[in-house]
Amino acid sequence: RKRQRYVEKDGKCNVQHGNVRETYRYLTDIFTTLVDLKWRFSLLIFILAYALTWLFFGLIWWVIAYSRGDLEHLGDHSWTPCVNNLNGFVSAFLFSIETETTIGYGHRVITDTCPEGIVLLLLQAILGSMVNAFMVGCMFVKISQPNKRAETLVFSSHAVVSLRDDRLCLMFRVGDLRDSHIVEASIRAKLIQSKQTQEGEFIPLDQTDLSVGFETGDDRLFLVSPLIISHEIDERSPFWDVSRGQLERDDFEIVVILEGMVEATGMTCQARSSYLADEVLWG
Repeated sequence: RKRQRYVEKDGKCNVQHGNVRETYRYLTDIFTTLVDLKWRFSLLIFILAYALTWLFFGLIWWVIAYSRGDLEHLGDHSWTPCVNNLNGFVSAFLFSIETETTIGYGHRVITDTCPEGIVLLLLQAILGSMVNAFMVGCMFVKISQPNKRAETLVFSSHAVVSLRDDRLCLMFRVGDLRDSHIVEASIRAKLIQSKQTQEGEFIPLDQTDLSVGFETGDDRLFLVSPLIISHEIDERSPFWDVSRGQLERDDFEIVVILEGMVEATGMTCQARSSYLADEVLWG
């Protein structure tokens, strides 16, 4: 049977969260929740945030005009309205948009005889700035995420176990397709395998570190040309007691993680891939 992957070849984690009861925790970190949403939902929330704000304040401007009797003195030049040339809900809605976006066409203007309108103007200006900062910040962070940069970091489709300098090593290759470099690049490898402890506890997805040069500094990469990453199979390696036949029968997954800063933006980038047991070739 084909084993289900823990991490896909393109780096996506094949894990679904279920039975999450404390969903309010997502709302306590609403900024990250909005950034993590899919693009169609982010754009919908972006549009609704502005549209509902304009409608809400437009309704209040209309209520002020209606309660003061401005709508009953539309043709009376001796009457000083709260907002000049506001003759209904549509014009109140347009005035709300002009106020919050600071467009200022000059046709609808608030007068100084309306203290409640002045307070509302201040409130809408402050709240509008907060909405702008929050929504534009979300969209900027979402656009500038370095996820797409990871797609130009490629891993070999297979890993191999073979001799290198008379030592048995597990090796795979990584390369960068772009001319701009990954600064402070580092590589890690994890062995994902079921495990049973000496006390009888079963751990379905146990993670074990595979040394790829942490002690010697070889895990720090100068990724200008494709590099071969090597894990020496010695006494400390989890593959020390594994034979070729057992390797073909075992059910495990090797997850490799490449991290570094994007030279162009200075943002941290992470690329992931994995190798199943049948993707590790002997010799």
